[in-house]
Amino acid sequence: MPQRDALLAQTFVDIADTLVADFDVLDYLSVLTGRCVDLFDLSEAGIMLADTPGALHVAASSSERMGLLELFELQHDEGPCLECYRTGGQVACDDLAGASARWPVFAPEAMRAGFGSVFAVPLRLRDQIIGSLNLLRHQANDLAPSDLLIAQALADVATIGILQHRAADESRLLTEQLQYALNSRVVIEQAKGVVSEHTGRDMPDAFAALRSYAREHNARLVDVAEAVAARTLPAHAVVAGKPRHPPRR
Repeated sequence: MPQRDALLAQTFVDIADTLVADFDVLDYLSVLTGRCVDLFDLSEAGIMLADTPGALHVAASSSERMGLLELFELQHDEGPCLECYRTGGQVACDDLAGASARWPVFAPEAMRAGFGSVFAVPLRLRDQIIGSLNLLRHQANDLAPSDLLIAQALADVATIGILQHRAADESRLLTEQLQYALNSRVVIEQAKGVVSEHTGRDMPDAFAALRSYAREHNARLVDVAEAVAARTLPAHAVVAGKPRHPPRR
């Protein structure tokens, strides 16, 4: 198997590692940019990812120089990565010398950095676009259609892995939040019982007293409940100054 084909096959194998539990997104993207440089005879490659509000950030670069150029692109809100992300389509410029009208700030800066051509493909899954992959060459020439096709395939599969990872994180967060809510509910019920037992309040009034105390002391309800349940906060202190109601039968 030719060396390039072997590297491409290994890259797709590495993409499969995005499904493991301890997958490191940033480490993987750094590997991907380096592989793109080798696979497509590039000078540099970089990846930008969008945050939840939709703002792009530099996620990975094949070198420090590439990272600085990507930051320049973001700071001036102009360039192939931004255009690719906003349009959702591939961007190709085989000669930056003729791109001054297209990118009046980025093109001259990229040429000063020693680049002659630039290409970008979106990181997308159907209609969802999460970033873009930037491919640069020192010389002014085109990138073969087959290379662009492979680059898009790598970007697409990487996008699936990233979204799967995000979904797993969100799922874990939701599970943790649910478990926290359930645990907190148990503690609050215990605290309500303590307040009711020691002050003669019914359960709804005990809960109202706990909430009022938490708000007055700028504390979380669950923290107040834990203190009451642990007897480090007296029940009578929670209801101090509150009208007393007999327990309901």
